[in-house]
Amino acid sequence: MGDVTMQRARAAIEAACDKAQELGAATNIAVVDAGANLKAFVRMDGAFLGSIDIAIRKARTARLFEMDTGELGKLSQPGGPLYSIEHSNGGLITFGGGVPIKTGAGEVIGAVGSSGSTVENDQMIAEAAARAANE
Repeated sequence: MGDVTMQRARAAIEAACDKAQELGAATNIAVVDAGANLKAFVRMDGAFLGSIDIAIRKARTARLFEMDTGELGKLSQPGGPLYSIEHSNGGLITFGGGVPIKTGAGEVIGAVGSSGSTVENDQMIAEAAARAANE
C-alpha cells in the first residue's frame, strides 16, 4: 500500500490555503496518511477553534471509507443503508469537506479534510487539496 508523502501533504495544504483565500474563508486543513493518521495540519488565521477536530475527523472519515464525506452522508440518512455510521470509529463526519487522496491507479493513500467555512466551500477546498496532492 502506498502512502501520502510529506511533499504531497505540503502541496495539499498549500493548495487548500490558496483556495480558501480565493473564497474568502479561514479554515482548518488536515491531511491524513494511508493509515488515517494525521500527517499535516494548518489552522489559518481566524479559523474557528471548534473546527480543528472536525477537519481531522473529515480527513479520517474520507480515508477510512475511501469516499467523500458528503457521499457517505447521503448513505447515512435515516432509512439509508449506513444510518448512524457516524457513531462508529470514535466519531465520523458525514457532511462535505473530506476527500480521499488517490494515486493515478485509484489507490487511496490518504485524505484531506477542511472545516471552518460553509460545507460547499469546505468541499471545494478539500477537492483542491486532493488534486494538488496527486500532481
